[in-house]
Amino acid sequence: MVSVARILTIVRRMPILLLAIAVLAVGVASVFHAPAMAQEQQNRGWSLRDLLFPRRSEWIEPPLEVQKARPRPKARKPRAPRPPAEPEIPIVDKAPDARVVLVVGDFMAAGLAEGLDTAFAENPGVKIVVRSNGSSGFVRDDFYNWPEQIKSVIEAEKPAAVVVMLGSNDRQQMRVGDVREQPRSENWTNEYERRTEAFGGAIASTKVPFLWVGMPAFRVSKMTSDMLAFNDVYRSAAEKHGGEFVDIWDGFVDENGAFVTTGPDINGQAVRLRADDGINVSKAGKRKLAFYTEKPLMKILGLTTPGSAVTASAPAGAPVEAPAPVAAPIVVDRTVPMLLNDPALDGGSELLGAAPPTKANVNLPGEKLIIEGKAPDASPGRADDFSRPPKIPATAAADTTTAINR
Repeated sequence: MVSVARILTIVRRMPILLLAIAVLAVGVASVFHAPAMAQEQQNRGWSLRDLLFPRRSEWIEPPLEVQKARPRPKARKPRAPRPPAEPEIPIVDKAPDARVVLVVGDFMAAGLAEGLDTAFAENPGVKIVVRSNGSSGFVRDDFYNWPEQIKSVIEAEKPAAVVVMLGSNDRQQMRVGDVREQPRSENWTNEYERRTEAFGGAIASTKVPFLWVGMPAFRVSKMTSDMLAFNDVYRSAAEKHGGEFVDIWDGFVDENGAFVTTGPDINGQAVRLRADDGINVSKAGKRKLAFYTEKPLMKILGLTTPGSAVTASAPAGAPVEAPAPVAAPIVVDRTVPMLLNDPALDGGSELLGAAPPTKANVNLPGEKLIIEGKAPDASPGRADDFSRPPKIPATAAADTTTAINR
């Protein structure tokens, strides 16, 4: 057993052991963290707590050399630059005698007029005038009666052509007599056809050529099917009264005939054509509406391009340019080509064995070349004709070709 004296001796020596351990810890810390300790001593005083319990930051913080060697966080990449804005089309002042294109209809007609105004912005001889009523149609004639109003509108504007786009508001009940008929019922359809034909007849009575632009597809499938039926009515009314129907359906659907919000523009680039409501059209969609209308409209106005001048008729007394004289034909001499398998070298055009050989065949050119080594005389004008002066073959003199001088 351990004696009491031995225990007291160990207890007396414990402070000395603790002090030795503490000194050893201070030495190790000073070796690895000298910079941190030096900095800490500059900032605050020293205490026994620092020897026995170093601060967490003093143990974790790496040396200055290690900190400098650390890779710095990469700087954020700059955002990609925005695509350049579309170049603005220069708008020229319209001439005082510019021909007026009158666009009538509902809110879709207003968008069509905006697209046509962009298409003809550089042409001073064409002016786009829009007389639209956004909420109008053929059903609510009590709100705006187009068959009655169109004549006065044409007389006021005196257009060279009229463009119609109307019907997107007509999917509603119609009062026929004292009864409200449901859309596309038999009585509703009969009355609707009567009103559209009255509208077409009113335009035709003014003797102004007109285009009737059809409706596009819409997001709601029921509305799309109604627009297909309406387009048949508009086509019939336009063609019956001498107008032309412009079908734009394929420009706003996919290959399966379904409604699309995004599609190709007039340059073939994928753009947004319709608004979020699936009814209105975007700026690119308005330009596409005008794209379908440009060609028949330019035909009426006598234009070759939207920016060209009128070519339908020349002013009276204008000098007529004389036609350019026709250039004299160029005579080209042709040399008869030489064929290596010419049957004339063997004395005829028949195959071997077709006829029994005769005694006269020993003098054939082919046999002379093989047996006697004498080549036949070169034909005049051939590549192996070395006669001086060269002889002109009779066939070459007679064979000429007339070249087209462009």
